[in-house]
Amino acid sequence: MASQQSRCYSVLSVPSSRTRPSGVTIDDAFLLEAKNTQKRKLSQKRNTLLAAGALWHCQAQVPGAAGKLPTQGAPLGGIKQRFCPGAEAAAHQRERIRALEPLKAKLVTVNEDCNERILAMRAEERHEISMLKKEKMTLLKLIDKKNEEKISLQSEVSKLRKNLAEEYLNYLSERDARKILIADLNELRYQREDMSLAQSPGIWGEDPVKLTLALKMTRQDLTRTQMELNTMKANFGDVVPRRDFEMQQKTNKDLQEQLDSLRADYEEVRKEHEILLQLHMSTLKERDQFFFELQEIQRTSTPRPDWTKCEDVVAGGPERWQMLAEGKNSDQLVDVLLEEIGEGLLREKDFFPGLGYGESVPSFLRFEGLVENKKPTKKDVVNLLKDAWKERLTQEQKEKFPDFFFNFLERRFGPSDAIAWAYTIFENIKLFHSSEVMSQFYAVLMGKRSESVYVNQKETIAQLLKEMTNADSQKEGMLTMEQFSTVLKSTFPLKKEEKILELMEAGGWHPNSDNADFLNYRALFLEDEEGQSEPFVQKLWEQYVDEKDEYLQELKQELGIELYSDVTLPKLRGALMSIDSSLDKQTLNTYISQAFQLPVSELPEEGDGKEEGIVVRLQTALERLQVIDVRRRGPREQEPAS
Repeated sequence: MASQQSRCYSVLSVPSSRTRPSGVTIDDAFLLEAKNTQKRKLSQKRNTLLAAGALWHCQAQVPGAAGKLPTQGAPLGGIKQRFCPGAEAAAHQRERIRALEPLKAKLVTVNEDCNERILAMRAEERHEISMLKKEKMTLLKLIDKKNEEKISLQSEVSKLRKNLAEEYLNYLSERDARKILIADLNELRYQREDMSLAQSPGIWGEDPVKLTLALKMTRQDLTRTQMELNTMKANFGDVVPRRDFEMQQKTNKDLQEQLDSLRADYEEVRKEHEILLQLHMSTLKERDQFFFELQEIQRTSTPRPDWTKCEDVVAGGPERWQMLAEGKNSDQLVDVLLEEIGEGLLREKDFFPGLGYGESVPSFLRFEGLVENKKPTKKDVVNLLKDAWKERLTQEQKEKFPDFFFNFLERRFGPSDAIAWAYTIFENIKLFHSSEVMSQFYAVLMGKRSESVYVNQKETIAQLLKEMTNADSQKEGMLTMEQFSTVLKSTFPLKKEEKILELMEAGGWHPNSDNADFLNYRALFLEDEEGQSEPFVQKLWEQYVDEKDEYLQELKQELGIELYSDVTLPKLRGALMSIDSSLDKQTLNTYISQAFQLPVSELPEEGDGKEEGIVVRLQTALERLQVIDVRRRGPREQEPAS
């Protein structure tokens, strides 16, 4: 019985024996109500247990009395019923405690986070307090130093005041002494004059008394004149001459005009400053927005690839990969990697499937069945393409470039292997976009670029090399930077100064270089075994492409219409002459013939009524002009001075 009583008591006292976690606030009314409920249940359980204990004690003292007591079963059943609800309540309390366990853990976690933040804030405050204390000590030292300087200056001022007072007293004494001395000298002079007049009366021929009286009256007039002069000085001492006044007035007028101009400039600068402040605030907002977007992108976007992983995969190892990846961005590196992968796959192929005889198939690829892959090296392909260009430039009777290419392969490899080499060369030049020779040959072969572009570019490079050779008087292959710049400006008179500087930098010039430094100009035009040019020649090609795009963009802006709008022949001719007035008639007709896809002989004359009926979409015209060699023929018209 005692064990059951203690067990019941322990079950009922479980909620009260649990400690509350730190930082948790429990409603006082809820606690009071829970305690009162537990107390009532405890008192009921104790009374029930005491009654049951007394009954069991009587049963133990009187054996067999249980069967004789008719009400024995009822109290025991009542006790059990009263005891069991307590156990159910305890189980309910335990379930409630278990349900509150996650809240306790969460509160503990929140408490720990708050404590960590408080500790971090306290550490920051301590650091800030220490910095403020250091600043306070520095300011106190500065104040002490200023006080010492102030005391020193005050003592020096007092000393100077004392010296000034002494000097002033000396000055007063000297002034008084000088006045007395002047008065004595005047008196002596007057006495001397009187004595001289008295001793020689015959000089004047007058009576001495009369002369004395005249002298006295003259002295009175002199005194009165002196007084008037002093009065005039006192009244008009601050008056300046008219000439000085007019000069000062003119100076004042000039200064007033300068002040008005400065005020206007200040007002303009103030407005610009306000505008700049607004721009600064908007820039700050954009910066914060971009920073947030950058963080969001860094959080959600795919990380940049680690290109060093390609070193072990690409043939040639890390050294070749570094050579391939030098100076390239991620997009170009993807092209390089695709070329390496495509080269491997191309080498694994033994045959190419024929494309058939359809109209969309180029003439040099029309074949049914399997075509053998000749598997040449990249160097072999480049040399073959160079030989094709050499033969093309020496041809007198020009044929279509695809037909010429196939005929060249037939002459080189025979009719039986020509189609195999055509497929092999085509697959290689289609794959290697990074190779200048292959990419340019592919563009001309597929009609995306006119062969005149390649020919004119080669002629430009040859002309530039010739000019540099002529400037090399010693014929040693060396030019000074000044000669190099002069040759570039004379060869490309339409290029801007920054474009010339870009070419010089590509050739090896640096801002810190001296004009007397020498440059090996022949090395600028060399090519490696795969046909890759030096950076100088590559920069020439890049500038040509940029200048063509800029020229066509100026043409679009001059027309002032959208890309999907139609443009007539007279309007296009006028726009071309407007942006480039130096165009000759032959070049102008070539551009118009290409834009409208009409032979030059069929173009109507200027002023003919048929011109208005010839139209083409602007986007189509620009794409057609992009194919041929389009460039500026004369300088831009100067804008009117503001």
